[in-house]
Order: sequence, then structure tokens, then C-alpha cells
Amino acid sequence: MTISPVSDRVSRRDFLNVARSIYKNDKNWICPLDQDIEDIFSANKNPFFNHGKCGRWVLKNDQGQLIGRVAAFINEKKAYQYNQPTGGMGFFECIHDQNAAFLLFETAESWLKENGMQAMDGPINFGENDSFWGLLVEGFTPPSYGMNYNPPYYADFFKNYGFETQYQQITNHLAVKKPFPERFTKIANWVAGKPGYTFEHFEIKNADKYVSDLMEIYNDGWKDFDNFVPIKKETLQESFKKMQTIMDEKLIWFAYVNGEPASFVVIIPDANQMIKDLNGKLGLIEKLKFVYKRWKGVNRMRAIVMGTKQTYQKHGLESALFIKLKEYVLPLNQYEELELSWVGDFNDKMLSIHEATGATFGKRHLTLRKIFS
Repeated sequence: MTISPVSDRVSRRDFLNVARSIYKNDKNWICPLDQDIEDIFSANKNPFFNHGKCGRWVLKNDQGQLIGRVAAFINEKKAYQYNQPTGGMGFFECIHDQNAAFLLFETAESWLKENGMQAMDGPINFGENDSFWGLLVEGFTPPSYGMNYNPPYYADFFKNYGFETQYQQITNHLAVKKPFPERFTKIANWVAGKPGYTFEHFEIKNADKYVSDLMEIYNDGWKDFDNFVPIKKETLQESFKKMQTIMDEKLIWFAYVNGEPASFVVIIPDANQMIKDLNGKLGLIEKLKFVYKRWKGVNRMRAIVMGTKQTYQKHGLESALFIKLKEYVLPLNQYEELELSWVGDFNDKMLSIHEATGATFGKRHLTLRKIFS
């Protein structure tokens, strides 16, 4: 076997093609857009390069066939918040061969050690955790846009190499046309009608305002979680810029209390249903197919992130946001499912909200850590 760094156009193409080879017979897998993957490794496109660095490699067998890939990265803002400096590894793909998998892990580990790290988390992304994050261990069904998918045998690779679970990531599914539980609806309607409580959907023409509001809410609501790093406005602006192609303004909602930003939910149509047959490409023909499928519409949405300021976390604002969403979605008669992804098993409040809506279990991912010897 030969492992080589990604350093030129050919090796970048190989890195992308590894996944196509691994999943060629898997009907559930949906190929991410090549552009989305390459943007993560572009210093011009990924703001995380402002405070981090990464490397990536491809693995070939003795016959020169692609059999694996891996990336390793260091986010300087998070690396030193743990008991030991911790980097990340991700975009791992490998044939069903433990020796090959271990060589990929060892390569990532060696690079991280050379750069001062004493542990690695994986599989994670060189970016925010709303995409390409976690090892799928339950719920091997077609993934929504940005959600990791992998063969079941990967779990043994990670376990046998010495990775240990840090937390579980729970994804639940909500049947859109099924009525909310009576108690949930009662609370939501009561909250929505309270004096001083107002609700607005996102508007691209006022994007700067809503991005600022989201940042304010998110950084307040999540500040007490372990290893939390405040999100920057430029990171959010880049995320919303990427979403514009598929965004529906009326699927992104904000709640205000006497004018103060208090809660939000960001939902997007599932782009994976639009790109399923594109094989990761976006040439002219693929763009035409994408435009047609976007026009035709999809039947699944994905809730990327929710947040509520700590002061308002027991005010039922999330319930009211879901009611506002449903008031818009139901008359469309388009969507069948809302994927609520993903929530860490440490986030009891958000999991309780999922349960209150009547959502059912969908998938389980793991974020794991290997402490170097």
C-alpha cells in the first residue's frame, strides 16, 4: 500500500474519487458535491484557515487502485481547550480492510503529533459541526445534505484503533403532516399570543440583521457548554451565502421578546434530493438538472441548528417557532418530513423539544477521540 499527500490536481481528484469507489454499490449513499468538499480545503473559501491548518492523504493498493483517504486538521481556537491539545481527523473513507484503515489513522495521528497535538477527534469537519461530522452507527438510510454517511464496518475500525466515544449525536424525524401533540400546540399558541412576543422569518434583503441576531442568540444560548467557541459573523455570513441557492426564507424563523432577539431555528430544503443523481458534479448538464429539481421541489427539510438565549429557554419560544413554520409549510402540500439533526446527547433541553413535537428516532452518529500514547 502507498499513502500520499494531496498536493496537486490529480491527487485532489483522487481524494474525491475514493468515495465514489467505496459507495458505488450502495444505493443509500448520496455523493456530496465535489465543490463543497474542495471548498473545505481551500484557504480562500474556508475561514477556519484563519486560525488553523490541515493536511489530507489518499491511499492506493499495490496495483495502484484507490482504497482510502483521510484528512487531519487543527483548529487553534479549540485545540487547547482540552486536557491534552486535540486536533481532528475526518473525510475518512476506506475499503473493508483494517490494515488500510489503520494506516490512514496512523498518518493523521503522525501529522497531528508533528504539529503538537496529543489526541484527535473524529470523524469531524474542518469547520462548524453542522456538516460532515460524526460516525454513523445507527440509521443507515439516505442522508440529508451535509450529514455523514458511512458503511457499518467503520465502527470496528475506530473501536479497534482505540477511539472512544465522546458523545452521541441524535437525529430525529418529524412527520410534517402529523398534528403536533395537543399539549405542545396549546403551549405554542399561548406563547405566540403573549404581549411583546413577535416572530419573523429570514429575509435575504435584511440578511445582515438576521445574521447578527442569530450570532447574538447562539453565542448566549450555547456559552455554558463544554469547549464552546463563540461563532463569528463572517462564518455565519459564509454559511448563509452557501445556503442561498436552496434557501427558502420562510423556513428560517426568529423569535423576539420586546424587540430583543431571543430564539431561532434554521431549516433548509434537503439539497441531497436535488443532487442525488449528479455524482458530485456541477457541469452545465448537472446545473440544469439541479435547477429543475429545485423548481420541482423536494419532500424533506433539515433543521440545521436551533438556539435560544438562556434567559428565555423555558418560555416555550421553540414551540411557537415550530407552529409558525407549520403554518407556512402545510398549505404548500410539499414536505413530508423534517429532519431534526443533530443534537448531542448532552443537550437534554433540545432533546426534550424534539420529544415534545412528537418526533421519532432517525439516526445516531458518534464523535470519538483517540488519545495518543
